[in-house]
This record gives sequence, C-alpha cells and structure tokens, in this order.
Amino acid sequence: MLFRSVRAIRLSIEAVDRKLETAARTLGASRANVFLTITLPLILPGVVAGAMLAFARSLGEFGATITFVSNIPGETRTLPLALYSLIQTPGGEAGAFRLVVLSVLLSLAALGLSEALARRLRARSGD
Repeated sequence: MLFRSVRAIRLSIEAVDRKLETAARTLGASRANVFLTITLPLILPGVVAGAMLAFARSLGEFGATITFVSNIPGETRTLPLALYSLIQTPGGEAGAFRLVVLSVLLSLAALGLSEALARRLRARSGD
C-alpha cells in the first residue's frame, strides 16, 4: 500500500509542466529555487494526498500488528509499534522523533528509487 502513496506523489511530479521549470532556469533561477518556488507548490496536493494515504494505511497496519503479532521487543517490533512504545514511555519523545525522521527519510528514499526506476524504464522504452 506504500505504492499508492508513492504513486500519488509520483503522478503529481509527472504532471508538472517542465516548460515552467525550464523557463525559470533560463531566467537565472537555481535548481533549488526552481524546486522550492515552482515544483513544490505544484506537487503539494499530491504530497498531501500521499501523506494521507500513508497515514491511513499505517493506522490499519498498526491495529492488525499489535492485535495479532503483539509487541515483543527484539522479535516482532515494527516501526509503528516502536513509536507507540516510545510515546507511552516518559521521556521517550526524543527517541520517537528520531524514528519519525528515519521513517520520513526511508519514504523519501523509496520515492527517489521509484522515480529513478521509472525514468530508467521510460528511457529504455524510448519515451
């Protein structure tokens, strides 16, 4: 189901008119500036939709995991269960924040890998 989240973001990235980005680059904008001022605002609805899909899926996954597998440290602990345990522990907010940052980085890596593979497949097929 992570695929649906990544797909929502990827489709919004593909829908961005590259001519807008090219025009900004020809007018002297840096790549980072083009991304922050043109690309990001245009893909923001897709990013929000992907985040909502991922959040909804994680809630369902959390319930099934904690109900059927339990929460045994070192054996059946998943990222959502580790977050849950840390949030329930006094002073565990810092550890929970680190896990949230890790999960966001993993999601961005998955998105980047998906985009790279999609570009490679498009290049092979001649599109």
